[in-house]
Parts: sequence; structure tokens; C-alpha cells
Amino acid sequence: MTTSTTVPVPLSDKLKLTDNCPNNAPTTSPVQPDVSATTTATLPQSIAAAMAPINPRRSVPKDRFSSLFSTLKTQTYHDPSSRTPGSHTLRSLAWNPTGLLIATGSADRTLRIWNPEKAHVKNSTELRAHTGGIERVAWNPTKDAELASCSSDGTVRFWDVRSKTCTATLNIGGEGFTLAWAGDGTVLLVGRKDDTLVPIDVGAMSARPALPQSVQTNQTAFSHAVPPRDLLVTTGDGSVKVVDWPGMEVLHTLHAHTSACFSLELCPRGRYLAVGGSDALITLWDTTEWVCRRSLSGMVGAVRSLSFSFDGSYIVGGSDEGNGLEIVSLDRPPGQGG
Repeated sequence: MTTSTTVPVPLSDKLKLTDNCPNNAPTTSPVQPDVSATTTATLPQSIAAAMAPINPRRSVPKDRFSSLFSTLKTQTYHDPSSRTPGSHTLRSLAWNPTGLLIATGSADRTLRIWNPEKAHVKNSTELRAHTGGIERVAWNPTKDAELASCSSDGTVRFWDVRSKTCTATLNIGGEGFTLAWAGDGTVLLVGRKDDTLVPIDVGAMSARPALPQSVQTNQTAFSHAVPPRDLLVTTGDGSVKVVDWPGMEVLHTLHAHTSACFSLELCPRGRYLAVGGSDALITLWDTTEWVCRRSLSGMVGAVRSLSFSFDGSYIVGGSDEGNGLEIVSLDRPPGQGG
């Protein structure tokens, strides 16, 4: 591995969301044809030392996408906790930074780590400790074996999946339902259902003072800046706020949707921001001028999750309604995604 370089993005003076961004800003996503596909960029040496080797992957041209995916078969991962229909509702799914593990969290308190190459449950690991349904799981972007989870039991837990142990438990004073890691893994931001954000200092493993919000607050995401400098916040009034971190000063407001915004995702190189709403739309925003470049209307139901492919060439949206995922090409040349 070699030392990473800065990936500059021409934004306004206050909104340089990708300054000092490691080239491997969280990139793995389920739209990649190879389940272990990950970014081809380099990592800072301090981060690389804590992670398994990353295998280079190639972009998939738009004209080959359909033919390639039509040859693939769906793999079912059956959890024995699912005894009756609806008894094992998955609430969250996340790939680890190297794309070699998948974490799932369910309403019945089951937290499981899967090997995507070996679907049988005997090859998975169940992590037990939460006493309430698991709302969100999220991997530390700089450590491929460190996982965070939040639950309706009012706690956030940190896990070492290699040793299968819970390394820390923090009480956040309410039901957590969103998690957002800073790009350098130093901060984990937890969103509670009472519209309060709780920052966690990962080094000290302690919660900082809570940050109550004046409006319904849904998913959050840090920019790719290292150290963390900007935070993106979706709200129930249809807007996305770009705020200074940690000061929380509002730098810019996007009037993204006519109804609540539920999900958002910054593309790997920071050029585009995708926002999903309760109106079943995905909007794609240019972070240079903060204008909407595309509106995608193929979803059925509220857009609860979004993810870019590792190169930014494709985006996928997920909903708890309908029968599938919406995968859209961003019409960019292979290897030159946003």
C-alpha cells in the first residue's frame, strides 16, 4: 500500500466536502457484480496497516451491465432465527471496508456476520448482547473487523468480529436508529428517535454532549474530509442541511424533496450527493453548485437506503415496499465515476 493523495473537488470555500479525502472513502456496495468487490484506490499507511489486503476491481461499462448481471444467481442466506414469516425482519445490512464480510441486524435482536462466499449459517458468526431490536449496523471505515450497532435498547455496542466479542457498550439515553462514521474512524454519530444526535469519541470510547435537533432528523453522513469537517443531515421537512462539524453551524440547505428525506449517500469522490425521500424519488445533487442534476423515479415506496458502486458509476436505491432494488447508471465512462 502507498500513502494516499488528496482528491480535490471544486466546491465553494465553505463547502469543500472532500478536502484531504482518503481515496478509499467508504465505497463497497451491493451493486457490484463481485460480492467481494472493493475500491481500487490506495489507503493511508496508518489505515492500511489495520485492514486486510484490498483486491483491485474493474468498473463495469453500462453496455455490459445487463448481460453480466443476467448470468448471476441470487444467493439466499437463511438465518435459523427466522422461524415464522416476519419473525426475523432485517433492519440493517452493511459490507465491511474490504467487501469480505456482511453484517446484518434484525428486529429480533439477531446480529450476524456473514461470509458472502459461504452462505450456510454455520460459516457465519452471531453476536449476542443487545436486549432490543437492532436498528443499524455500521463498520469502522478504517478497520475491517470493527463493527458498531445501535438498538432500541438504548445502547451502542462496538464489536471485534475476529474475537467475536463486544469491546464497549455506551448508553446513549434513548433509542438509536442511525449511525454515521467519520471517514477517519475517530467519531461515530448516533441518531436517536427523539431527533437527538449523540457524538461518540471512538478513541476515548465516550459519548460527547447530545445535540438536540429542532426538526425531525433522519439519516446523517459525514463528508469524506479527514479530519471530519462537514456533516450532512436529512430532515422531515424535505431538506438536507450541510453543517459545520463539530460546531453544527448550518452552511447550506438543500430543498431536496417535497416530503421527508430518509436517506442520503455521498459518492466515493464527493462530486454527487444522492438523497432518497418518502416521495419514492432519488435526487442526485452536484456538490460543486448544489443543483439537482437528476431525479430518479423508478422506486416503489419511500427510499430507505442508498449506495453507490465503488467507482461511483452506479447507484442503487432500496425500499421496504416493492419487489426489488433500483439500479441506475450515472452515464459516466468506466473508472471515472463521481
